[in-house]
Amino acid sequence: MCDYSLETYSSRPARESERYETTRFASGSIGLSSPGDCATAVCAQYDTPLRLERIPAHLQANLRVGEAAEATFVRLDHGAYRDGVRFANGKQISIQQLGVGVGVVVTALLEKPVKMAKLRQLLDA
Repeated sequence: MCDYSLETYSSRPARESERYETTRFASGSIGLSSPGDCATAVCAQYDTPLRLERIPAHLQANLRVGEAAEATFVRLDHGAYRDGVRFANGKQISIQQLGVGVGVVVTALLEKPVKMAKLRQLLDA
């Protein structure tokens, strides 16, 4: 998913093993983009496992994580921005709080959800 604040930009889905970085778009919102293409937002499905790299020192201390850490892309229930990450220790923050320049690698892609009509077809077969 991509936060509502990024819907006005061209976007594409995240790909497994690709490297992204947190980028400040012209709207002021921070999201994911490919290095060299900071005009296209990269959107990940919620619950996608990630590896974060170059986590700023102040966040490392506050979140009790290292410079690199495994995390999961999540939808937050509070705040103006809903895209976030949850670390293995349970701490979670908005992508906005990561700041710019944090490296992100999608470590695995989730299977696409089966639509109800397709599920009914499979069950009726």
